[in-house]
Amino acid sequence: MAEITYVRGDATAPRGKGVKVIAHVCNDLGGWGKGFVLALSRRWPEPEAAFRRWHRERAGNDFGLGALQVVQVEPYVWVANLVGQRGIRTGRSTGVPVRYEAIDTALAALGDRAAELGASVHMPRIGCGLAGGRWERVEPLVAARLVARGVSVTVYDHD
Repeated sequence: MAEITYVRGDATAPRGKGVKVIAHVCNDLGGWGKGFVLALSRRWPEPEAAFRRWHRERAGNDFGLGALQVVQVEPYVWVANLVGQRGIRTGRSTGVPVRYEAIDTALAALGDRAAELGASVHMPRIGCGLAGGRWERVEPLVAARLVARGVSVTVYDHD
């Protein structure tokens, strides 16, 4: 039975055997430069390059809220860019950029992809950092879209 396992550690160094997908939330502006993405970019250049290209070429692809891009970074490791944040928080912002319905849509697509790959999914508490979301709202989406489909999920709380 699949479940959500919580561990202390670094989501860019996923634990366990087999194929692993590291999931995180991106904004719909094409910005990549704060938060968890910095740790990803320190490890692998491919997710950032693919995300920026995806955004740049958005007129001819599916880039937008709720979209998913999966990028292979090692033979058994993939990174999933989930577009689940409208804009970014600025000093003048009111409200939070997180869009739970977009995260839900992207997680559903990720569930399909993880099943195809036979992969487990690894993530920080997505949507709850710079996006300003609450884990109490995101966790049920992860459970419904991944765990209920038999995908094991590990959530990493950084030390």
